[in-house]
Amino acid sequence: MNNYIIGTCGHIDHGKTALIKALNFYEGDTSKEEKQRGITIDLSFSNMSNGSKNIAFIDVPGHEKLIKNMIAGAFSFDCVMIVISANEQIKAQTIEHLQILNLLGIKNAILVISKKDLVEDSQIEQIQKDIKKYVKQYNFNILFSTAVSIFDDHSIDMLREKLYSLNANTKIEENFFRYYIDRVFSSKGSGTVVTGTVLGKSIKVNEKIFICDLKKDVKIKNIQVHNQDTTIANISNRTAINLSAIDTHTLKKGSLLSKKGYLRGFTSIDISFSSLEGKSLKHNQNYTIYIGSRKLEAKILLFSSIDSLENGFATIKNQSEIFCIYKEKLIIRLGNDTIAGASVINPVLDPMKKQQKLELFQSLFQDDIKLAYQILLKAHKKGLGLISSAQRFALSHKEALEFAKQVPNSFLDEENLILYPLETKGLIKNNIKTIYQKNKYALLSNNSIQLRLKWASFNFIQSVLNDLENEKFLLKDGNLYKNAFIKENFKDSLERVLLLRLEKEGISPTAPYNIYDDLDLDRKTGDDILKSLCAKKQVIRLKHNLFIYAQNLNKLVLDMQNIIKEDSYIDLINFKAKYPLSRKYLITYLDYLDNFSQIIKSNNKRIFK
Repeated sequence: MNNYIIGTCGHIDHGKTALIKALNFYEGDTSKEEKQRGITIDLSFSNMSNGSKNIAFIDVPGHEKLIKNMIAGAFSFDCVMIVISANEQIKAQTIEHLQILNLLGIKNAILVISKKDLVEDSQIEQIQKDIKKYVKQYNFNILFSTAVSIFDDHSIDMLREKLYSLNANTKIEENFFRYYIDRVFSSKGSGTVVTGTVLGKSIKVNEKIFICDLKKDVKIKNIQVHNQDTTIANISNRTAINLSAIDTHTLKKGSLLSKKGYLRGFTSIDISFSSLEGKSLKHNQNYTIYIGSRKLEAKILLFSSIDSLENGFATIKNQSEIFCIYKEKLIIRLGNDTIAGASVINPVLDPMKKQQKLELFQSLFQDDIKLAYQILLKAHKKGLGLISSAQRFALSHKEALEFAKQVPNSFLDEENLILYPLETKGLIKNNIKTIYQKNKYALLSNNSIQLRLKWASFNFIQSVLNDLENEKFLLKDGNLYKNAFIKENFKDSLERVLLLRLEKEGISPTAPYNIYDDLDLDRKTGDDILKSLCAKKQVIRLKHNLFIYAQNLNKLVLDMQNIIKEDSYIDLINFKAKYPLSRKYLITYLDYLDNFSQIIKSNNKRIFK
């Protein structure tokens, strides 16, 4: 079924809610306060369907003090139904609604002249013409215009037919699911239920989704689209989601649901903004920001001014994290005044110099993604993760790879989705060369190098190793690389090096892995060498990580036996008095004495039989 969302806009009492009721028989003003005051206060949601097409309506309040509720609904419109009464025509909130919709980038519009019964029939055509001319200055694509009265069934029927004939879905399917919560409530027997509009990919019952603000996974128990149970909800569906294992009170209007791993939150985001005529943003001032259905109080820092600007680039600084995507629209207000609209231009915080940031903003403002990658690469010497491109540039993995392939002087690891500046390859090469120049018997694998350079991917390191092999600097031996200039037997040489190291360390030998790191040996290679030395009885293994040169151990055992002869026993106290070692060594050596038949253990002392 084809789905799209039509939102209303217009001045208070111009008949928006009454028009929706006439179209689909839904009473939007249901709260006690709305009935008492006779106005729409909060958003109301309804729909109508003809079997092949479903139209969801979001009816917004028209009162000037309720603009925040209007904005919370407007971000999800596919099309706006501009409702203007024939007798009052353009009024203050009509203008502000049009301004906000224009700032949010909503283009498709239907112009409905309501209450046509309150003016003469002869006036309708001119009124419609004048209003249409006024509305067009806000750059709307007016799909059609019509005049109606809720007391004229024919005019309502004609409007309904025209709405069904439209194909007004303007949302572009994103690379992942997104959903701003606009209502939270508890349903008896079901638990926590949230409502909102699906903005990205579809969701299904029993899937896990991620509450960004809480950093928590939850499971979808049930989905309803327009009060009907369903197993799937698609883009532009007004959707109620029944969530498991989450308390109603922990969620709030404006919370963002998504899929885990796609969105990161930052307390600072960068925007490009444009103020309404006669208004401007001031530097280092607090404003109310509306993004999706979320409202936040945040500080705005202008990028190229310490005074004020009518348009340009700025940074929004907030106390809590903001989860957003590239080109997401937002509204900036001060008190009851709408000041500016903006687009998120940089949703991911980067450690960049001011000039680099300016170049990045300019490239993104012009949609030059290839250039943006080049600029970012200068700031990410240790690799730019392409996995963030879904949030950073609204690109799929495939699209991100295509752009990355075009970036000059770079190395692309397609498997791990990382882009590296080519100059970084030289840093890795110098690092590896230094290791082999320092330890001529170094024997390392790709994995062991990666343990030292955790930021470098396996494929990136392998490209460097391949270069060094081609340059005849390294020689490959299985999955290990050895110094190509050493012609002697590596195994014998490494055994001598390791044996000499253990001999020098005496009776407090270093843990094997630390020795391997010092000697630049791959861990498996080091383990194999120690096994060989143990088999030859040149090294004794006392514990899983304690290996000692056999002659050093033999000398220590003789000294320990002498202590027994002198004191008639040996224990921790008199042993430590002569050998001030850590308890780890002392206890191990005392336990080793138990292997000798002439030694017996009595309480905590060792004595001769």
